[in-house]
Amino acid sequence: MTTSNDSTNIVSLDEKKPKQPKLFRFVIWIVLAIILLVILLSNVYIVKENEYKVVRQFGEIVRIDQQPGLYFKIPFIQSVTTLPKAQMFYDVAEAEINTKDKKRILVNHYAVWEIKNPKEMIQNARTLENAESKMDEFIFSIVRTELGRLNYDEIINDEKSSRGSLNDQITEKVNELLEQDRYGINVVDVRIKRIDLPAENEKSVYKRMISERESKAQEYLSMGDAQKQRIIAQTDREVKEMLAKAQADAERIRASGEQEAARIYNETFAKDPDFYQFYRTLESYKKTIGEDTVVILPANSPYAKWLLGNMK
Repeated sequence: MTTSNDSTNIVSLDEKKPKQPKLFRFVIWIVLAIILLVILLSNVYIVKENEYKVVRQFGEIVRIDQQPGLYFKIPFIQSVTTLPKAQMFYDVAEAEINTKDKKRILVNHYAVWEIKNPKEMIQNARTLENAESKMDEFIFSIVRTELGRLNYDEIINDEKSSRGSLNDQITEKVNELLEQDRYGINVVDVRIKRIDLPAENEKSVYKRMISERESKAQEYLSMGDAQKQRIIAQTDREVKEMLAKAQADAERIRASGEQEAARIYNETFAKDPDFYQFYRTLESYKKTIGEDTVVILPANSPYAKWLLGNMK
């Protein structure tokens, strides 16, 4: 009985052995499929709207993709690097420059730039850092040259400069140098942020500015006083002329009135000489008789009769 059972067990084990190779091959295929899928996915890349994709083969650039979309590269042979397509900001280091009128100034400016030709940029500058370094050198050289041709007042007030826009000139000349050396980048704009004087010069400049402003203020005050005196003198002259004219007009009107009054008196008194005599007598009373006047008249004097009211 024991022998029969052992034989049966041996036969069952022998029947199961052929199934193992099939399972092993299935696992191998699954692993290979996963590996192929990983390789395939690792060689797919996406180009975004604001970037360049540089494809290299054995270190040499074979193509540059810049249109947004899905792209493939050859596995293990080609590699992909990314460069920004959007505009970038670069803060240029502060520099000390001498102006035409021998003044030292500290200039702080910035640049906005972009990659125009990625292939030229990689071939000649190789990296973004090197491209910014070259751009910095050119900007400093142009800024030093351009500001060295201007006086301090023209620099701090670009509107007064006869040379046009200083920032636009610097931008144009920096791009000319970058284009000449084929660095594949373009400076969109160079702007001066701030212009300062060295610390040791600030106090003397402030004192001079205060002195100039005080002198200018005194000049304005003197001009104001002179103008005030001219206005007062002119006003006084006009007032005197107006008063003289008014007085002359008044005298003329008064004379005309007196003349007319005399004519009326003459016409009136000519009609009744006795009344005129009476009127003249009354007028003489006003001049000869006051509050303390003592008058001695004969009783039969016509003058006394008029004063006493005895007309008979």
